[in-house]
Amino acid sequence: QVQLTESGGGLVQAGGSLRLSCTASGHSITTYGMGWFRQAPGKERKFVAAVSWSGSGTGYADSVKDRFIISRDDAKNTVFLQMNHLKPEDTGVYLCSAKKLPVMYYNDYLELAMQYDHWGQGTQVTVSS
Repeated sequence: QVQLTESGGGLVQAGGSLRLSCTASGHSITTYGMGWFRQAPGKERKFVAAVSWSGSGTGYADSVKDRFIISRDDAKNTVFLQMNHLKPEDTGVYLCSAKKLPVMYYNDYLELAMQYDHWGQGTQVTVSS
């Protein structure tokens, strides 16, 4: 069973940057597709970014393209989300997700929350204007 723990959230002014980390325990994430979602109070989870288990395939929500970068370091069992040029609308709880994928899907990434099996508790990001 994979346990996911997010860190790196906080309060930042608009235009600033944050780097989120998601560290997995209990199992290696080597063949897991990984994702980041954002959830506001009373709202459903929204896709932010995802990376294939090979690391070569990445996908982003239109609202964060050219501002956010997802990456992974399997040696550290960790996935990162570098967030630049932050905007107030980026505010929310950021959740990390994981899904074990067959080898043939080594370059695929997943954009739907329902596709993921494992979730972290989330880390709060607040962007002030």
